[in-house]
Amino acid sequence: MNTIPTQYQITNPIHQKTYLVNGALKTWTGKTTEVHSVISSTKEYQPTLLGSIPYMEKDTAIEALTAACDAYDKGQGLWPTMKVAGRIKCMEKFTEIMKTKRDEVVKYLMWEIGKSLSDSQKEFDRTIEYIYDTIEEYKQIDRDSAKFTKAGGIYAHIRRGPLGVVLCLGPYNYPLNETFALLVPALIMGNTTIFKPAKHGVLLFSPLLEAFQESFPKGVVNIVYGRGRKVATPIMQTGRIDVLALIGNSKSAIALQDEHPHKNRLRLVLGLEAKNPAIILPDADLGLAINECLAGSLSFNGQRCTALKIIYVHDDIKDEFIKRFAKKVDALPFGNPWDEGVKLTPLPEPNKIAYIQELIEDALAKGAKIQNKKGGKTTENFIFPAVVYPVKPTMRVYEEEQFGPVVPVLSFKNIDEPLADIADSNYGQQVSLFGKNVDTLSRLIDTLVNLVCRVNLNSSCQRGPDVFPFTGRKDSAVSTLSVHDALRSFSIRTFVASKDNPYNNAILEDLMACGKSNFMSTDYIL
Repeated sequence: MNTIPTQYQITNPIHQKTYLVNGALKTWTGKTTEVHSVISSTKEYQPTLLGSIPYMEKDTAIEALTAACDAYDKGQGLWPTMKVAGRIKCMEKFTEIMKTKRDEVVKYLMWEIGKSLSDSQKEFDRTIEYIYDTIEEYKQIDRDSAKFTKAGGIYAHIRRGPLGVVLCLGPYNYPLNETFALLVPALIMGNTTIFKPAKHGVLLFSPLLEAFQESFPKGVVNIVYGRGRKVATPIMQTGRIDVLALIGNSKSAIALQDEHPHKNRLRLVLGLEAKNPAIILPDADLGLAINECLAGSLSFNGQRCTALKIIYVHDDIKDEFIKRFAKKVDALPFGNPWDEGVKLTPLPEPNKIAYIQELIEDALAKGAKIQNKKGGKTTENFIFPAVVYPVKPTMRVYEEEQFGPVVPVLSFKNIDEPLADIADSNYGQQVSLFGKNVDTLSRLIDTLVNLVCRVNLNSSCQRGPDVFPFTGRKDSAVSTLSVHDALRSFSIRTFVASKDNPYNNAILEDLMACGKSNFMSTDYIL
């Protein structure tokens, strides 16, 4: 315990006894689930008890759904009919309270998912910035809508309106940032929500429950706990969900969609898995490519949908690349999240080590070799990254999204080889392209933009900046998440139309002058 800085020690586990439904923090008296960290706080290794959370099932799930539906009230609720400025004020209030909880949230980000101190702080700060950027973008959208358009003898007042009730399910690897990348735009556009935290990264929301309760009208934000099949499934089966907002696995997304009885009524906002490749051309700056591939494949132990999950390197430079890359991987420092300069940290999923070992063993059995000396070495809660080469299409690590510390490497002679693989892949999020010959790059860029949604030139794949579109083709995404696009994803264009004649025009003028309609407004929000 002495090796853990005092401010990060777990002295009082959080036993989450409350949940937020219909504006009330209700006391949970039912079954609970213990939350453990794979990080040990004792000399002899053993998982650390962080606390416990409610184990909820159908009845509580439907209670939360009913609250969200009542708050939307068939479009008549306080929240969906509120002025834009009113919803913004609620979001700003929440954000100010949230900022006071930074240390608590960061602490549990480290313990629950093993994210380093600096990355945990960045996740919190980036989330705050994302909220403010969303508010500013929403103001601009509203400003652009504060007018009438005339065409074909008809006046139209066009704005964006909410879709209804949103079921929001975030991921464990960015449990705060990516969850809020769904929740914040959904809320600010006037939707009501039910939110269930991911399987890891649950307790970090405990400090924020009161902030949600104090900042939003009752029923607008409802927070429940439990397994997806026990909570999300019965909610979907009712057919009362208008939007499924999920960042996670495509199998989970498909399973939940299949539970909805009216699929044509269901809007999907999905961020799913990817198998982002790096392509290293023979004229690439090797030092640059190695550093970018190192960060791209192993930041947060490779547990990112945007991670580089397979590396194609040209045959002419493969030996030099692999030798230098493997050496750099072995030099990455491993430790606990609060250790200074740490790059590799414990894996939050207890079964992840065994899974990564299976991928490595399958590759070795089919002719690959581990290229770095430390590759595959394990502790109780971690497996050291393995650089595996040569990888073939018959290997599991070629096909599956590993989402962890193993880096498959292939060599190619003809650029058509990796292009064909990318075209045939189930995924199409991003690619990293390393080289400098503009003739070669021009041709490749023109092809790759038709296969993926972001081509990173001489840099690793990433999500940010959040103002840029974040989406994917095929099984990698549905809808687009960015500050601007997310607001569009959680809303729909709706408008009031009126024929241009003296009778209607007089009514329109009275409507605008009386200020009684929150929709019919040309107010300019500063």
